Amino acid sequence: MNLTKGYCEACSKEVIISFVDKKIKGEIKGKEYVYFGREAKCSECNHLLDSKYVEDFNNIRLEKAYREKNNLISWDLIKKLPKMYGIGKRPLSLLLGWGEQTYTRYYNGDIPTKNYSDTLLKLYNDPHAYLKLLEKNKDILPSEKTYTKSKTAVEKLIKNKPQNISKIDQIAEYLLIYCEDISVYTLQKLLYYVQGFYYAFNETFLFKEDCEAWSTGPVFPSIYNKYKDYSYIPFRKEEKDVDISSLSSCEKIVLASVIRSFACYSGIVLKRFTRSELPWLSTRGKLSQYNNSSRIIHKDKIAEYFKCVKEKYNMLTPNAIDHYSKSLFQQLKS
Repeated sequence: MNLTKGYCEACSKEVIISFVDKKIKGEIKGKEYVYFGREAKCSECNHLLDSKYVEDFNNIRLEKAYREKNNLISWDLIKKLPKMYGIGKRPLSLLLGWGEQTYTRYYNGDIPTKNYSDTLLKLYNDPHAYLKLLEKNKDILPSEKTYTKSKTAVEKLIKNKPQNISKIDQIAEYLLIYCEDISVYTLQKLLYYVQGFYYAFNETFLFKEDCEAWSTGPVFPSIYNKYKDYSYIPFRKEEKDVDISSLSSCEKIVLASVIRSFACYSGIVLKRFTRSELPWLSTRGKLSQYNNSSRIIHKDKIAEYFKCVKEKYNMLTPNAIDHYSKSLFQQLKS
């Protein structure tokens, strides 16, 4: 809770103002969005004060919620692009074939259209695409020096950037970084919950790979085979070994919440969680829980189940995922 001074009309004097975090509904372009904003209250009489004290903060949070819901590039990534590629805002806008000030407007906080956002995301995620654009439109740039500086930056980035890493590998490595101790079986369950809850909040899957209904619960075979030599031995990879820079803020929010909500449980507990859930149960059918199986847990089952979980537990944001994990744990204890 942050404190500052302001005027309270109810008290008719200057008071200490408290800023309280709260879920707020806001509207952009005719659609409603829920976000974590703030209210300003008098610390003496609890009177709700003028919105001017929190207006800028709430506008930023509302715009962030709008970007994430509509899969638009985040403001943070927009601000990273010029530094990544060693180019100024105006030259970058010219390189893209836009108006001279278009990129500057986005850099200063304006929200890009979906088409422009997709273009910027592609450049952020793919240095090769940027290099191709640079070579194609280099004559548009204001000077040879601008071109040379940017080419040097992107070639250095390409040289140092890991190649051909799939989304599921990237997510797995993120989990390895941010979980203090994790086994190959725990990793499988966390990937499963990331896939399910990301769909529940964004209506799209984070990675294309299917999981199978093994006797130990949902398993992604490619990740299991990659790390199977670890068995139940906890392991951790260093952050310097992987590149997670292209993960969006929306993806990181879901990942952080799944880690907070589920990584605190052992692999054995997580196995029991997933084997009590409908996608695994319905895929296994009449198979004994001890029988091996490579049956695919189809994505439509995962989608339907986790959307229902989101609705049942009234999850307005991914921060509420822990309501579900705590409920599962209580069921195991009863």
